[in-house]
Amino acid sequence: MTALISGHTRLIAHIGFPTESFRAPMIYNPWFEECGADVIVTPMGCKPEDFAQFMPLVARLSNFAGALITMPHKVPVVDLLDEAAPTVLACGACNAVRRDSQGRLVGDMFDGEGFVRGMIRKGRVASSASALVVGAGGVGSAIAASLARAGVTRLGLFDTDAVRCGALADRLRQHFPGCTVETGSKDPAGWEIVVNATPLGMNAGDPLPLDVDRIDPGSFVGEVVMKVEQTPLLVAAAAKGCATQVGTDMLFEMIPAYLEFFGLPVATPETLRRVARVRY
Repeated sequence: MTALISGHTRLIAHIGFPTESFRAPMIYNPWFEECGADVIVTPMGCKPEDFAQFMPLVARLSNFAGALITMPHKVPVVDLLDEAAPTVLACGACNAVRRDSQGRLVGDMFDGEGFVRGMIRKGRVASSASALVVGAGGVGSAIAASLARAGVTRLGLFDTDAVRCGALADRLRQHFPGCTVETGSKDPAGWEIVVNATPLGMNAGDPLPLDVDRIDPGSFVGEVVMKVEQTPLLVAAAAKGCATQVGTDMLFEMIPAYLEFFGLPVATPETLRRVARVRY
């Protein structure tokens, strides 16, 4: 946390519900302390029914530096924006909001970029690969869009909400015509990249998001859950010989892009890992 919070301190609101799984403040705030930026990331637990009123009001604070948007608000926030980046339009979700010089709310999406950057850093190439994304909400939509942009040629989508899943598939086909998009199955067999983009794994006793026995040993298995580091899915996938990526890896890779978006001092993922104080 910053050494001293004063009347000059600018606020980045980390808005979601519930807040117990939030890890970003434990990465951003040590970096701001390290570089001397008078900014703080503060978790704000906003329930879904309050979000449409709360978001425009918090953005009117005179010391508002921006907002990190997380579950369950990444999709609803799009309707509150005055300007949306192309990635937001493709995936239908947003996780970063700032106010421009005219007072307009401008949104972008970095979840997918963080996931793909982390995967590539681990040696898995997206170009010409196949990928299955289970979960078509805010984070799943962003990861699917970023995988398509990175060159995945076959993309599988599954969500318990078939309408939401179909709408995402239509948007991806529109924006990425070179990528074949399939829906309706979460069978991981035959997919080179497998992503859990659901909350399953956040709580003890959650069922697995997919049938781990069907995952190919050579698959790359990624997770978005951050409440625990090694989810049951990742443990089971590693036992099969799969390369894996924990949820917080996505954060370390996407935060440099966030910092640029907010106009704040930028750090490398390596620096962020060095100064972070992540605890579970």
